[in-house]
Amino acid sequence: MAAETPTPATANIGVTGMGVMGRNLARNFARNGYKVAIHNRTYAKTEAVMDQFGEEAQFIPTESIADFVAALTPPRRAVIMVKAGAPTDAVIEQLAEHMDEGDIIIDAGNSLFTDTIRREHDLRERGLHFVGCGVSGGEEGALWGPSIMPGGSAESYKHLGPMLEKIAAKADGEPCCTHVGEDGAGHFVKMVHNGIEYADMQVIGEAYDLLRRALGLTPSEIADIFAQWDAGELDSYLMEITVEVLRQVDQETGKPLVDIIVDAAGQKGTGAWTTQTALSLGVPVTGIGEATFARGLSSSPKQREAARGFAGEAAEWNIEDREAFIEDVRQALYASKIVAYSQGFNEIQAAAEEYNWDINLGDMARIWREGCIIRARFLNDITEAYQKDPNLPLLIADDYFYDKIVTTLPHWRRVVSLAALHGVATPVFSSSLAYYDGIRADRLPAALIQGQRDFFGAHTYQRIDKEGSFHTLWAEEDRKEVEA
Repeated sequence: MAAETPTPATANIGVTGMGVMGRNLARNFARNGYKVAIHNRTYAKTEAVMDQFGEEAQFIPTESIADFVAALTPPRRAVIMVKAGAPTDAVIEQLAEHMDEGDIIIDAGNSLFTDTIRREHDLRERGLHFVGCGVSGGEEGALWGPSIMPGGSAESYKHLGPMLEKIAAKADGEPCCTHVGEDGAGHFVKMVHNGIEYADMQVIGEAYDLLRRALGLTPSEIADIFAQWDAGELDSYLMEITVEVLRQVDQETGKPLVDIIVDAAGQKGTGAWTTQTALSLGVPVTGIGEATFARGLSSSPKQREAARGFAGEAAEWNIEDREAFIEDVRQALYASKIVAYSQGFNEIQAAAEEYNWDINLGDMARIWREGCIIRARFLNDITEAYQKDPNLPLLIADDYFYDKIVTTLPHWRRVVSLAALHGVATPVFSSSLAYYDGIRADRLPAALIQGQRDFFGAHTYQRIDKEGSFHTLWAEEDRKEVEA
């Protein structure tokens, strides 16, 4: 139960964890007219926030968790912004010890959705609401308006939703926030968002690599090309910042900064989680998976050193029509991007069915239009596709996206072929095209695989001409088939 209140409870909401994301989120709430209690494990950080930003709005600094909870008006709303895993569990328990029935704990970090399901169940049994809340947009988004993906109960959203919608980014006047679904749905959708982000970044990298290798362009020249693309259907936050990265010059050497940065990409785990979860759900997310593996490959120095000097190019680059090649690469990037989003939404569909979440896919595309890292012009088109058909089984089956894919196909195939002939790795371009060709095929070699499985493991198979499961006695002379 809550301890006796040492000071009047006047804060509308509280944030514990005064790292950059936590303090920016607290400032966002405060700037939007809410009185915000702030707390950190070490009080010095709380004091630093007050010293730097205390004049901005109404903050209530607190030294202990007990004081932090006591400062909140009921139903208490406490946002956690600490490291995922055990640290989050520890803070949840500290908060719960001081809270009353109906109070709300919000985890706004990048927690694994299965942890969120567990935490929501445990706290529900204690009479508390737990909201796993995806927040995308980085430091600037947290401060000025992120895309927000809250899960938890519908009841908790009644008390929390209006506040989140007020601080969220706005697209066409609409808040980029909605109740995603029960328990772990919010963190699941944020996880897939990050997986799509991995694929989106990788395809931009593959386009950059091809333009540089094939045409000998400088980073600055590629930045100019990307700026043109960003003015069209590839308009996105990631394309916008890529232009800035490619134009940056290292002050020490005078060289393009991108040439000074070590080519080993880091990752914090959400791409891997997205891929692992997709495997458990039986959903192919080849673009996201290959983007995740590409980061792993880039960060494998011993293996890369061992392969240094291996034979590679089978042909010399000889691009006769520079502009046509640039357009081919643009179209391949666009097609691969569409496939990555399509696969991501399929994973959300599968999880919604598996975990009994009522997720509106159109709403997910809608709240990603502003504030988040993968915000892009074509999310408006994705929103419209799912508004037309909420049960659309495949995004690229929508008329608009199918027409786009058909347009890209000759360009896409040329790029993947040329990359293979010239020894340039394009894992997402290539795997996305293979996915498209696989999913459109009338018949796949899976029939042979089923025969193999039945041969060595008696796993059975189904027939195209009658119902039931069957097994062949492969070792017998007449190859006798029996119904399983």
